[in-house]
Formats: sequence, structure tokens, C-alpha cells
Amino acid sequence: MTKIFFITQGCSLNNADTEVMKGLLAKAGFEFAANEEEADLIIFNTCTVKGPSESFFRTKLAKLEELNKPIIVAGCIAQTSPELGQEHSLIGVDQINNIVEIVEETLNGNIVSLIVPEKLNRLNMPKVKDNKLIEIIPISQGCLGEPCTYCKVKQARGHLYSYPRDDILRQAERAIRHGVKEIWLTAQDTGCYGYDFRDTENLSEGNHYLLPQLVKDVAQIPGEFMVRIGMANPNHVKDYVDELIDVLKLKKVFKFIHLPVQSGNDEVLRNMKRKYTEEEFKEIVSKLRDAIPELTLSTDIICGFPGETYEQFRDSVALIEDVKVDVLNVSKFWPRLGTEAAKMEDQIDGAEIKKRVAILTNAFDYVAFARNKTWRNWEGAIIIDEKGKDDTVVGRNFAYKPVILENKEGILKIGDVVKARIVHSTIHDLRAKKI
Repeated sequence: MTKIFFITQGCSLNNADTEVMKGLLAKAGFEFAANEEEADLIIFNTCTVKGPSESFFRTKLAKLEELNKPIIVAGCIAQTSPELGQEHSLIGVDQINNIVEIVEETLNGNIVSLIVPEKLNRLNMPKVKDNKLIEIIPISQGCLGEPCTYCKVKQARGHLYSYPRDDILRQAERAIRHGVKEIWLTAQDTGCYGYDFRDTENLSEGNHYLLPQLVKDVAQIPGEFMVRIGMANPNHVKDYVDELIDVLKLKKVFKFIHLPVQSGNDEVLRNMKRKYTEEEFKEIVSKLRDAIPELTLSTDIICGFPGETYEQFRDSVALIEDVKVDVLNVSKFWPRLGTEAAKMEDQIDGAEIKKRVAILTNAFDYVAFARNKTWRNWEGAIIIDEKGKDDTVVGRNFAYKPVILENKEGILKIGDVVKARIVHSTIHDLRAKKI
């Protein structure tokens, strides 16, 4: 049997696409290799969100080419920069339903390209999952409005296309029947779900059918599972923060939110074309934290955006210290070819950006350690959802906090729900003992 090996970069949506491509290939009779060496063909599902992602792709592709095996470049780089993989077959993000044909043509020695943008409903397709406990469900693709000046995601995924409610619920129901414990609702921006079909038949109780209504409907499906809401931009969340709070309070919804702020300075936010202010972000967080004190807050900051002064950078540090985020994704600014920011004047020196990253990371470490320390002696249910290092397993509590438990005897299995007590904490996780 022909064996295929997948390399997947990037976000949970890319992982969901890989699961679908694997499902379609398995249905067609293909098998999957454990590594690149034993594969007959390699599919590289790529990400273009950051400069390092593209750098990794270039380096990895060069090494793969040394194996002299057929390669298919999929994902966002195939869609936005096909010239980077032009010596290989290409499949775009909206064509994953055609993966079997692309594989067959490539195995026959043909280099083919299928990167036409379309509105593809990627729900309820066959899947092969790496983690049978987690069901990743895309709820939409693309972005709303004009793109941020530093980002290429809209070039890859296009304008917002929200998937039908019934299709989302049907996929969730099937997954829960098969024993899934976590439903991840994902998108480029879950926050704008439904904005493209407002004022149509998709209404709920007289209101627009947006993210809160969708999450509520998923959480009402019978079964034992938890829902995780994926990244949502603040400019949409501010429209329905009260409704979102009601949803986050539901028993089956993780008390977790990923709100990417990107900068703590309004002038920088305007230059990024982010459609909210620093104060609006703080107001959202304040409302969420007042209603749900245990909420895990994740956010993103870009260091060294063109023209960002040191004082403006310090505003980002102050914001992180003020709102006390639990998870911080720090990125160095990278000029992405084809974006407005790449053409801006006052590009900041790489050494200065590196210095700012270190300052921000150090400030966050103090905040995160203090936040995690408050969880010591907490007792409650933990869902074991992955294998850890050195005879441990990793689980999540109701606030989606990563909890590490010893498992030297191998008693704890993926999918187990155990009661545990937090006995120690670090910057990044909680350590617990099973009760």
C-alpha cells in the first residue's frame, strides 16, 4: 500500500484540514507512514502567519527534497505564495476535498496545481484524528473587513464565510457519540461568526445568530464534554460581551478566552488597522474577569511593529501587567511580503526587537507565575487529553489550565476524567496529584 506522511504547521484550523485530508485518503485506501523516510509521498500542510513559519517551510522543504520523494505543498503558503513550492504539486486551502486526485496525479509523476479560492464547507467529511479525545470543528473561514496591515491570512483564507449552524451541530453530535471529550470551535476569527449572514433567516430568538448563540447550542448537546472557544478578535467580542459571559458560565464551556490585542498603544493599533482601542480591550477583560474570576485569558502581542517607539512598546508591557494575562503569545514583527506593513518606513532593527521581546516576556513571567500560584490547593476534575514528558500526562481543568500529573505506572489514560489537587505551579502550568 502507498504510504503518506503529513507535516502540519500552524493553527488548529490547519490541523483540522490535515485530519480531513487524511480521512479522504484513508477512505481511498491509502495508509500513513510514521516518518518521512518510510513514506512514498509527503504532504506539507503549511502556515504563513509569521516570518518564522515561512522560514521553517523553506528549510524543511529543502531537506525533504533530498529524499527524492514526491511532495505536495498544501495550506496557506500554497495559496498565497505558490512560487515557493512551484517544483511540487500544490493544493490550496479551499481544495482539500480534492486531495485524493492530487495525490494520484503526483504519484503518477505529474506536477499539478489546484489553488483556486472557493467557499468550501469543510464540515462532516471523513477524518483521521491524531487525538481521538478532541474534535476540531471549523465554524467559518476567512476574515471580515479589510486585513490587518501585518497579516497574510486573508490572502490565504479570503473573506468571511460562516458555516451553517446545522452542519456544525451535526459534526459535534457525531463526535460526542464517538466519545470525544473536548469540542474545539476554531476559525481565523471565531468572534465574527455569523456577521456575514446577519439580517437573514439565521436568527435566534429575535437576535443575530452569532458566536454566543452557536456556543450555547453546542453546549446543549447531550453528553459529557467541554467546549473550547477559539481565537476571537476584540472588535467583535465587544458587540456581545454580556451574551458571551452568559455562555462562558455554562457548565460545559471552558472558562477560557483568546483575545489577541497585539499592542497596548492606540496609535500602533491604528497603524495595524486593528479596529478597537486599548481601553476597549481592557473594558472587555474587566467585564469578563468580574463575572468569571477564574477565567483564563490568552492574548497576543507583536513587538517591533514599524514606527513603534520604545514608549509605545512600554504601553504593551503595562497592559500585560494591568490585565494580568494567563497566556501570552509574543511575536517579533516580520515584514510579510505583500502586506502594507512590509512597505512602511521606520522598520525597527532586529536587535532592538529581540530586546523588547525579552523585556515583555520577563514581565509576563511574573504575572503568569502569580496567576498560577492562586490555583494551589484547588481540587476538582481534570480531563486527561495528552501524554506528557517523563512519565506524566497533561490534562485541563474547567478553566482550560494545563495540569500535569505523574503517571509512572501508566494507570492514567487519554480521555480519563480524574479528581486532582493542585500542589505546585510554574509560569506555564499547574502540577497536581490524583485524589
